[in-house]
Amino acid sequence: MEWRVPLADLDYGKEEEEAVLDVLHRRWLTMGAVTQQFENGFAQFVGVKHALAVSNATVALHLACLALGIGPGDEVIVPSLTFVATANAVKYTGAQVRFADIVGPDELNISPGAIEEQITPRTKAVIVVHYGGYPCRMKAIKDIVNRHGLKLIEDAAHTPGAYLDGVSLGTWGDVGCFSFFSNKNLSTGEGGMLVTNHEDVAEKVRLLRSHGMTSLTWDRHQGHSYSYDVVDLGYNYRIDEIRSALGLAQLKKLPGNNIRRKNFTEQYWEDLAPLGFGLPFRGKPGEPSYHIFPVILPGDVDRQSFMEQLRASGIQTSIHYPPIHRFSYYRKECPEVALPITETVSSQEVTLPLYPTMTDEKVYTVVLAIQKVLGF
Repeated sequence: MEWRVPLADLDYGKEEEEAVLDVLHRRWLTMGAVTQQFENGFAQFVGVKHALAVSNATVALHLACLALGIGPGDEVIVPSLTFVATANAVKYTGAQVRFADIVGPDELNISPGAIEEQITPRTKAVIVVHYGGYPCRMKAIKDIVNRHGLKLIEDAAHTPGAYLDGVSLGTWGDVGCFSFFSNKNLSTGEGGMLVTNHEDVAEKVRLLRSHGMTSLTWDRHQGHSYSYDVVDLGYNYRIDEIRSALGLAQLKKLPGNNIRRKNFTEQYWEDLAPLGFGLPFRGKPGEPSYHIFPVILPGDVDRQSFMEQLRASGIQTSIHYPPIHRFSYYRKECPEVALPITETVSSQEVTLPLYPTMTDEKVYTVVLAIQKVLGF
């Protein structure tokens, strides 16, 4: 259907068109010089030594787990209130997941106390998710992983351009994994980036993302090598030049677009507070990326009816997220998981439209429609 206000939309224009055409004119489409420029630009943007572009954030998470030595017999602590890829990437390695609860309805990130409760002798790592681009309690979490000798992976899918205490989200841990999916703050359709300050992790990822080969097609095309060896069981997790070109164009727009997201978010907060909504992350520390706008419905409001009435008004909404531990596969894998806060909050959460090309008028349209639904 044609939405009056969609959930998300792209800020694409001539810059992206020209970037793609430039790649086509160069006649090299596989991972090459443009990808290197994108990696260098992203590394500089977030302040990290190594940025490695990959085909999506799920494979970035998989590679992060592999590069940190996670495998059969290990356990990794993850939140359940996230997209299923966070847990799936752990399972790909043969390791098991242990789900930890969130802080509460005003902070939908993994709880440091809940992390500590889930640690066992088999625990190898923790994956935190900066929900919506809002920072987790990283100082407390780093203290926990350091005391227990654990690895720390940041699922930074929502966080390009977000900071806590002046440090970019995605660079607090051993590895950070970013997403460039169609609805993300920096969008290339598909695509992702793995960042790290560890030389050994970067080298491992470089090998694994391209079949375990010692030289790339681009290297051989440039005359830097004429053959290669395969030294590890790798994968085809490479990005292409077109998506890297889109990424470079989007990277230039990212700071300004995040400011626009912030302005719309603050307008929502002000307008919705009198209506009885829970407004997660309002007043919390850090500089978020404002990726999505979640609200917690008042207890007497039926979520399905609320979303259907907004749909009838042409306003698109979503749910972030159905908890992973409630999916059929994970109910079989982890049958005794109890996450009371996650389950309560996830049953009341609704995500409202938010995107950089939105207008104040569009926000007002959403708020008026909500007032009508609630009878204000």
